[in-house]
Amino acid sequence: MRMRKKKWVSAFLEEEKDYLIDDLHDLKESRPLYVEIGMGMGDFITQSAKMNPEIFYVGLEREETCVARTIKKARELELDNFRVILDDAADIEELFDPSSIDLIYLHFSDPWPKKRTHKRRLTYPTFLKKYERMLKDHGILVYKTDNQAFFEDSLAYFEQSDFRLLEIDEDYFREGEPMTAYQAKFRAEGKPICYAKYQIDKV
Repeated sequence: MRMRKKKWVSAFLEEEKDYLIDDLHDLKESRPLYVEIGMGMGDFITQSAKMNPEIFYVGLEREETCVARTIKKARELELDNFRVILDDAADIEELFDPSSIDLIYLHFSDPWPKKRTHKRRLTYPTFLKKYERMLKDHGILVYKTDNQAFFEDSLAYFEQSDFRLLEIDEDYFREGEPMTAYQAKFRAEGKPICYAKYQIDKV
């Protein structure tokens, strides 16, 4: 379900010059690049950027209200290692250079439960192929969801790919690690989080 856009959002984004970018092709950055696809309200990525100034973070999000609210958080934290791209995950190959990303986060993306919509899942094989091309050799992909059926399907998708499983946890929590708004909500409700960490070896 798409979020209703607030009246102030369009004007806010039109004036934004610091954090909102079109793509990463011309941004000269020497730090490792971590990308969160579907960053939501930006709680995880902005807090991660604050805690890890040696890493450059980019949030990819298609909802304008989420982007605007995340930028406000970045401003409050005075982040210099963070940018936002307002676009769809399907366009990732147009937004980043091949083999340029060190780590990709997929956090609580839409499970698209109906079989006819499975191809829209961000873990579907067509998307995994895109991530393989965008990640560096030995690049990492981190996946979290609260949906057990989606998790099991995704594990099967990954098994058919060139990604190698490094770690799996069906009741994930790490003390001191930033959480998305969804993860914080689910943890407060006592709902388990499914987690998997993968690596792509190209050579």
